[in-house]
Amino acid sequence: MADVKKIATRESYGNALVELGAVNDKVVVLDADLAGATKTSTFKKAYPDRHFNCGIAEANMTDVAAGLSTMGLIPFASTFAMFSAGRAYEMVRNTIGYPHLNVKLCATHGGLSVGPDGASHQCNEDFGLMRTIPGMTVMCPSDDVEARKMVFAAAEMEGPVYIRFGRSAIPVYHDEDFKFEIGKAETLREGTDVAIIANGIMVSVAMEAAEKLAAEGIQARVLNMATIKPLDNEAVLKAAKECGKIVTVEEHNIIGGLGEAVCSLTAECCPVPVKRVGVPDCFGHSGDADQVLAEFGLSAENIAKVAKSF
Repeated sequence: MADVKKIATRESYGNALVELGAVNDKVVVLDADLAGATKTSTFKKAYPDRHFNCGIAEANMTDVAAGLSTMGLIPFASTFAMFSAGRAYEMVRNTIGYPHLNVKLCATHGGLSVGPDGASHQCNEDFGLMRTIPGMTVMCPSDDVEARKMVFAAAEMEGPVYIRFGRSAIPVYHDEDFKFEIGKAETLREGTDVAIIANGIMVSVAMEAAEKLAAEGIQARVLNMATIKPLDNEAVLKAAKECGKIVTVEEHNIIGGLGEAVCSLTAECCPVPVKRVGVPDCFGHSGDADQVLAEFGLSAENIAKVAKSF
């Protein structure tokens, strides 16, 4: 991986906003005094009149975004995942979700890879919180290219969107001609022995795990499930029928996230064994991002081990 280009998807988000702002003058960006960290400062520099710092008042920022959307604008409201999904949850639910407003909630610093910031900032519950809001689209990109295209796709669709972007630099494996579509999974590797379904920063790790399995004669199908809601039911059920076993991998609590969404679908439509690799119903802690991820089993070695034992 040393020779592979790496970039944090929060950087991709900032760059995409500038590109989007150039072609869509309805796009406005809000931030909660974290523009340097969320990378919306890039948009602020290019379009200062369309960037609003709402201060350390995430709930208020959410309501402001809701109001702007009723004026025909397309607000992208940004802060850390812990504050966007956690602190402002009531406002997201009642002010954006209930009236189904066209607001894009773009949260950075989600999951364990926040690392040194510790449990208070390692939001491993955001997918679950946002999935429960009726009509909310929930997504998490796997690399720079997908992240930028996801921002454009969010702007084009009507309705509330929640996107989680990461802090850590991760490998870029998509080409620029990659076409992202909301609600569609991407098959990165074919296989029939087991299916590995991952999202976000865990997709490249799942690919590493599949390579390790291949060396032992186990052919794993790898799916990038960038859209957690609505889930690509067709792709999941096809994997269930053709592979017979599924391993889900996510930088999130195994309760409420991708794994639970897959389990719910397969239990109803095509019961197969599913193993969930993620945060096991506990809080994270401070530490180097890679070490914390490995401690919670989110490494290529552990994913391959789980799939092999399966």
